[in-house]
Amino acid sequence: MWNLRRLSYLFVLLTCFSVTTQALNNATAKWLTLHGHAPLVIARGGFSGLLPDSSYDAYIMALETSLSNAIIWCDVQLTKDGVGICFPDLKLDNASDIDFYFKNKKSKYLVNGVPTQGWFSADYNFKDLAPVTLKQGVYSRTSRFDGTQQSILTVQDVVNQVKPPGLWLNIQHDNFFGQHNLSMRSYIISLSRSVLINYISSPEVNFLRSILSRLNSRVTKLIFRFLGQNDVEPSTNQTYGSLLKNLTFIKTFASGILVPKSYIWPVDNSLYLQPYTSLVLDAHKEGLQIFASEFANDVPFAYNYSYDPTSEYLSFVDNGNFSVDGVLSDFPVTPSAAIDCFTHLDKNDKPREKLLIITSEGASGDYPGCTDLAYTKAASDGADVLDCPVQMTKDGIPFCLGSINLIDKTTIFRSQFTNIASTVPELNITNGIVTFNLTWDEINSLKPEITNAWLEFRLYRNPKARNEGNFVSLADFLTYAKNATTVSGVMISIENAAYLANQGFGVTDAVREALRNAGYNNQTEKKVMIQSKDSSVLKEFKKNRYELVYRVADDISDIESSTISEIKSFASSVILTKNSVFPSESKFLVGKTNVVEKLHSSNLSVYVQRFNNEFVSQAWDFFSDSSVEINNYFVGAGIDGVITDFPRTAARYRRNRCLRYKVPPLYFSLVSPGVLLQFMSRQSLPPAEAPCPVLTESDVVEPPLPPVAKITPTARNESTANAAPTSPIGQSSVVASVFTCCLTILLADLVIF
Repeated sequence: MWNLRRLSYLFVLLTCFSVTTQALNNATAKWLTLHGHAPLVIARGGFSGLLPDSSYDAYIMALETSLSNAIIWCDVQLTKDGVGICFPDLKLDNASDIDFYFKNKKSKYLVNGVPTQGWFSADYNFKDLAPVTLKQGVYSRTSRFDGTQQSILTVQDVVNQVKPPGLWLNIQHDNFFGQHNLSMRSYIISLSRSVLINYISSPEVNFLRSILSRLNSRVTKLIFRFLGQNDVEPSTNQTYGSLLKNLTFIKTFASGILVPKSYIWPVDNSLYLQPYTSLVLDAHKEGLQIFASEFANDVPFAYNYSYDPTSEYLSFVDNGNFSVDGVLSDFPVTPSAAIDCFTHLDKNDKPREKLLIITSEGASGDYPGCTDLAYTKAASDGADVLDCPVQMTKDGIPFCLGSINLIDKTTIFRSQFTNIASTVPELNITNGIVTFNLTWDEINSLKPEITNAWLEFRLYRNPKARNEGNFVSLADFLTYAKNATTVSGVMISIENAAYLANQGFGVTDAVREALRNAGYNNQTEKKVMIQSKDSSVLKEFKKNRYELVYRVADDISDIESSTISEIKSFASSVILTKNSVFPSESKFLVGKTNVVEKLHSSNLSVYVQRFNNEFVSQAWDFFSDSSVEINNYFVGAGIDGVITDFPRTAARYRRNRCLRYKVPPLYFSLVSPGVLLQFMSRQSLPPAEAPCPVLTESDVVEPPLPPVAKITPTARNESTANAAPTSPIGQSSVVASVFTCCLTILLADLVIF
């Protein structure tokens, strides 16, 4: 368990030693790096993605969650009295509270020719900075770790207190300090006599040249850091883009280069990947190591990666064509796991654990949910069970859609049907158009709409496919799933059955008939799951040999024994929310319930929903890493399956080699709920929230479904009269052929790693 504050460095070394032999198994694999070794993980300012950059806590957390040979990165700044400190920016006010202690001492200097205001280290002796504490410098990240008396560290402090296995010093502004009569060259040369420095990087050619002959090249590697391609390097007065074309020149004073990741995998203005460049191969041909920078789990990156940071790392280290020699990351836990656990896997490798992967409207993180594209993508991604939330049309055709309100999932508000919007208080719809207001043909005149679950954070899903794909009838869905060899079953979700019955629609009968017509009622090859939050619905299927799944819609803190007995009388599985397993406050885990254990003790399988890749969907404790989150729910909580918008991420997790290790490596260990709270001051602790309710028997017991009301159907409009022939349960025979070409469209439309 990660209990970072309390672990001594000795314990860390012992733990690293115990798992190093496991990591070495993968280290001996063939790597396409310059020297054939596994890529390095460089922790920029420690674990700066969560804790204040360059703080003691950030450095220690980086070591306790990374590969045993992880490199600690320090951005070196000089104080007025020539002391080297680790600080992420030339301006101290960007990541500390110096402006509180020295309110009227803001300075203005030229930095690379640009007038810049702020508090600069060159204006203060090191002892003046004693009261100053570090804080989070990226405003989109949590500030709850600010104010914890994390002092500014000298380079010597980092070496003596943190004891990193490798040290990387980045000298970003040698020219600036020289203008203030401070010699970074003298400082580095003096430091190298007492400190083992593994790497020194700088974007200034003259600085690297000035120290080249004074350092042992077998001990310290000099790395030329590239900035933006249009930025000008001050020594040569050339742009970095121009210098990129002359790697032979770079080789005269450096043994490697550090480049923004876009130098290797460019993205267009729409944030989609372009073909990779030849830079890695060119650098290796020249005998230069190449490191990639700007990796962070909590910023948008190319849509091709589906918000999965592990996929992004793998494209740089395990793409079959090249591998960078290291990655510079704010979240070192993710590249550490990517390199040891997820590289050199084959898509056809058998899962190492029995974790059931159930889709949420297909691969709805990549395509509009419940469309042919979403389902074919999910099947190719490795999903076990495809789901279909059943809705009914005006002409009685059951089809798959994630909401009874067409406004939520389609383009109906940009159609001719906007005038029929209404309020449906029974369904908590204040302004909507329900599916049974339109016929199947009318619905097919619309386009599906991808669901941007985290739109408030401006996180969009695959915009190019925003309205791609076709709606799918239940009959066509069942036919496709039955013929999909990689799919082991289907899950049919039924909600609002009582309301629909009062409107004249027998949704349970329609589902039962569709399953029978598709041949699911007399076969055992494909699992059939019927899911609902209404016990009355599941009781309708008790006579069938299907797995009945009861969904607990709300967060709960516990469950009574009598409630479990009641659930067991009509279901064999339960779906819980994530918060019902790991409760959180302000996105920080505060504990773990025993609900899963109680359900398991009664032989009820437990599935948890809903897993998304977007980092804002996860507790801070999971480090903005979807694989870390899945691992904690599966290994830590013992759940039986996940319900996810991104089945590819879960399928890859299930195949990772670290699941077979007897002792999990540090970067694959389980989080300890509440441990991050120890890093906060009392004033910064998240406010306590009222505990979630206990699920009681009365919450589960329901009256039987009402009989289906006999309502005279409204005369079909002209479009319905001219509709294509339908099968006995109403699906259009034209739609049945949709899936045959769908996979080809999918592969041509978007390449996803």
